[in-house]
Amino acid sequence: MFKGFRAFLLRGNVVDLAVGIVIGAAFTAVVTGFVTAFLTPLIGVATGAVGDFSKEAFTVADTTFPYGAFLNALISFVLIAAVVYFCVVAPVVKLQARFEGPAPEPIAKIKCPDCLSTVPAAAVRCAYCTTELAGRPGFPAQMTVTR
Repeated sequence: MFKGFRAFLLRGNVVDLAVGIVIGAAFTAVVTGFVTAFLTPLIGVATGAVGDFSKEAFTVADTTFPYGAFLNALISFVLIAAVVYFCVVAPVVKLQARFEGPAPEPIAKIKCPDCLSTVPAAAVRCAYCTTELAGRPGFPAQMTVTR
């Protein structure tokens, strides 16, 4: 019972996922700290709020709306998304494109004169009806080439 559980936990993808979650949580804490310490006060200065902008709120009918906390969370989200995109997604896409290379040329195809199945143009015999294609009169001039 525990042997299967241990094998599950020690799989590479489970360990990688756990490490990614821990690093993501730590990174989120750093970005949230940066937003709280630097960006939120800058927005407060720009809008005329003094001190901690994240505590700004307005009240309607005895209900308080803390819009400063929402803006703080929104700025954190945008920064995290930007860093993940520009530092992880974009470089990985470029790296994959570099290693994949150009797409291979499609193989020219023709129709078998007997069963009308599509077979490679270089085929000597039809894979579906086993008709011999090479040496037939008019082959492959009467065949239509499709890609």
